Amino acid sequence: MRSAAPTHSRPSRWRDPAGWPLRTRIVAIMIALLSVLGLVVGGTAELYLHKSLHDQLDSELRSIEGRLKVIKNNDGGSTFDGPPDGPRSSSGPKKPFGGSVEDSITLWVGADGKVIDGGLVRVEPGSRGPEVDFDKLGDAAVATLIDEVRSGEGAADVDLGGNLSQYRVVASPAQYDGQAVTLYTGLSLADTNSTLLTVAGFTGCVILGSLLIAGWGGALIVRRTLKPLDRVAATATRVSELKLDAGEVRLAQRVPEQDTDPRTEVGQVGAALNRMLDHVGNALEARHASEMQVRQFVADASHELRTPLAAIRGYAELSRRSRQVVPDEIAHVLNRVESEAKRMTALVEDLLLLARLDAGRPLAQDAVDLTMLAVDATSDAHAAGPGHYWQLDLPDEPVTVIGDGARLHQVVANLLANARTHTPEGSTVTVKVGSVRDAAVIQVIDNGPGIQPDVVPRIFERFARGDSSRSRAAGSTGLGLSIVHAVVTSHRGKVGVQSRPGQTVFTVMLPLGPPPVVPTAEQRPEMLQPAR
Repeated sequence: MRSAAPTHSRPSRWRDPAGWPLRTRIVAIMIALLSVLGLVVGGTAELYLHKSLHDQLDSELRSIEGRLKVIKNNDGGSTFDGPPDGPRSSSGPKKPFGGSVEDSITLWVGADGKVIDGGLVRVEPGSRGPEVDFDKLGDAAVATLIDEVRSGEGAADVDLGGNLSQYRVVASPAQYDGQAVTLYTGLSLADTNSTLLTVAGFTGCVILGSLLIAGWGGALIVRRTLKPLDRVAATATRVSELKLDAGEVRLAQRVPEQDTDPRTEVGQVGAALNRMLDHVGNALEARHASEMQVRQFVADASHELRTPLAAIRGYAELSRRSRQVVPDEIAHVLNRVESEAKRMTALVEDLLLLARLDAGRPLAQDAVDLTMLAVDATSDAHAAGPGHYWQLDLPDEPVTVIGDGARLHQVVANLLANARTHTPEGSTVTVKVGSVRDAAVIQVIDNGPGIQPDVVPRIFERFARGDSSRSRAAGSTGLGLSIVHAVVTSHRGKVGVQSRPGQTVFTVMLPLGPPPVVPTAEQRPEMLQPAR
């Protein structure tokens, strides 16, 4: 019995892109390319915006820094570096201070690292215009400014921590009351970062929406574009379902002309498939014509050989009836001639029967009792092979099918002859008759040595014989099982064999009536239960 094909574990369809349909892969590749393009464009725009905003901050920082270094007195007097005279602590009076920005940082730090004046700018309205006051910066924030921002090195982004967050800070040398100091000027990055984050989020949403629209539209376009390929595949599928192994085959299936335009890839595939189908159709027609010629030759030759063979046998029999004394050597020769003529006659009859079955000659459609047929065939086999043990296992009720009784008798007789020929004397051969759903079953079972595994797949082919059956003494023509297969097939039935050392089972399944639904004989059904 054939073992089931091993199952191979396969990765999930969506985890293995190689198993995706072509349209899915095209859409996925398109979305991937658009995603990369969107990321590149969005990233480039974000970087450009980042640079532009920081350049604007740097320009504003330079402007504020310049105004802080050159401040005029209220009366329009001379200019001086540094803030106006007067107390500059957070508890002192507020002073007019031009160009300051709310929440900016203005800090004068001496050479020893100590804060001289300044802090976080607070701009409030005053009687003479905007007035400025400073909120003192923490020591940690001052230390961070001194460590991360170097004088004369340009602006730098500094995270001051706490409530201050990130600032864009520039440091430059300046004069404060006649002493050299370092002036730190900074602007908050809160608005800038918020703008960058808002633009990034908006760009991401736009890219995501564009990908969804592109995926949906691309799927529709790809599906419509690949419709010709679907039609080509449908044509190939219909051709693959045709039975091409025997008989006259007409390959009428072709790819529609609209899908054979050589200017397109799908058209090239469709045109190539049509050309291939033309070649295959021509080859099948040539094969069928050759088969018909061979079958006709076999039928004609078999028919013509029947007459001379009958004449040879007649002359051989006539020689035995002669009153004249025939030498023993001549008598032996004539006996051998008659024996071989009988053997050749059987071969010719078998070939003629196969040729008629191949030609589709109609069979008789009579009610055939398979139980009585099995009894008669087993009785004949017992007479031909008395050295074997022949057993019958029949049901209580007759099993009747519609068919040709003579041909079905030949089926059982050939199976019994095959068992007698290929098993030693003393073997037991059992004939079982029964029925399963929609089918009558005949089984011929023997306990012989079994059939060689390499012979089983071709055992029903013509002239397929094992080494042991090639002996002339066995009397086998190699056509018995092929006749069994041809007759059973003509009755819309199925025949199969399962063999192992000690047991060989031939199973014939015939339809009980229309519709001819018969299980597969190769998949051996449950052994018929012994009749009670």
